[in-house]
Formats: sequence, C-alpha cells, structure tokens
Amino acid sequence: MKKIVIAIDGYSSCGKSTLAKQLAKELGYVYIDTGAMYRAVAYYADSCGYFDSNSLAVTELIKDLPKILISFRYNSSLEKSETILNGQNIEQHIRSIKISNYVSKIAQIKEVRLKLIELQRAMGKEKGIVMDGRDIGSVVFPDAELKLFMTASPEIRAQRRYDELVAKGEKVTFEEVFSNIILRDNDDTTRSENPLIKASDAVVIDNSELTQVEQFEITLKMALSKINEK
Repeated sequence: MKKIVIAIDGYSSCGKSTLAKQLAKELGYVYIDTGAMYRAVAYYADSCGYFDSNSLAVTELIKDLPKILISFRYNSSLEKSETILNGQNIEQHIRSIKISNYVSKIAQIKEVRLKLIELQRAMGKEKGIVMDGRDIGSVVFPDAELKLFMTASPEIRAQRRYDELVAKGEKVTFEEVFSNIILRDNDDTTRSENPLIKASDAVVIDNSELTQVEQFEITLKMALSKINEK
C-alpha cells in the first residue's frame, strides 16, 4: 500500500491535532505537531527572558536558533508524543495560555519559519505522515496528496479551548481565551511570512456542527481514497 502525506491546516483551536492523531493512529502513520514546534521556540524565548511586555528580542532569538533542538518522544503510558526541547520534556509548559499568547509572534519571524520548515520537510521525506499547522499544505508540502483546511466559529473554538484549559487546572476566563483566539487569528492571517491561507486544492472542513467521530469518518474516507488511487 502506497504512503501519502496528509497536510492539515486551519485556525487555532479547530481540533487539527486531535484529527491528525486519529488519522495517524488509524493509518499507522507518524504524527508531527508543528504547532508544538513553534510553541517550543516561544517557550525557549520566554525562558531566556526575550519577551518583555509582549515585545520580543528578535535579534537575540535568531542568534540562538542553531542551539534550539526540537524532537518528539512517544510516551507509551499516555499513548502520545511529547515535545522535547534540548533534551527536556516541555509538553506541559507549552500548552499554557501564556505561551499561546506568545506563539503567533514567534511564527512571524522569517528565520524561525525557515528553520522549522526545513525540519518538517526532513521529517516527511519518506511520506506516511500526518502533519498539522498553519502552512503545511501551502508551503511545507505543496504537493501533499491530501490537504485539509479546518475552521469553526471563533466562539465555538474559544469554548473548546477554555474547556480544555480548565480541565487541565488552568485558571483562565472565557473572555481571556476568546481574546487569545481573535489575536491569533489576526496574527496568523496578516503576518508577512507565510500567512494562514487555504491551499487551492485543500478540502474545507467546518467542524462547528460536527462531532469528532463524524469528522474523523469523513476525513478517513478521503485519506483511504487517496491511498488507493492508482
């Protein structure tokens, strides 16, 4: 059976990673969380004190890029991959609202994007991967066999994200999460470096009214169709 690249793009808190993990598990593919890679760089910058009142010491961060090593380690007990930065497991740290507020600023830096795109392309060289992010189908893998573009209303996305953070014990308000969603949407779609856009051949998945099961069944059928194409 041939292997393909599945590229999933879309707005924040649309469940891209959830769907990507489901498809990867079902197909026996490798899942690559590109959003976690940008979060890892944001965490590194924050740890170094490069953020000050939401401004960023870009020059210093760019100088440090050769020292930033990002990988993923599978946690068999949790049945998921975790993000490793320079040998340290930072999975829990990078999911906070603080890092969420920083990550779009990181993604606007050309040098950061070039470094991570290079890493992402290397990871997908042998195909058999599911990768999600903001520019996977449009920039990283423009020749991906299946491209999905996920969206949902800002209110629904904010509620999903709020519920997720509260379940993890984060002390946040819905208003804070909603503001973060709007901020990230604006940053993602207006940045000069590889803004969030739908690839011309991507299939739009609006999951505002879809369950996770319904979404998975729809997209799995698409993936199998591409895999079985002659």
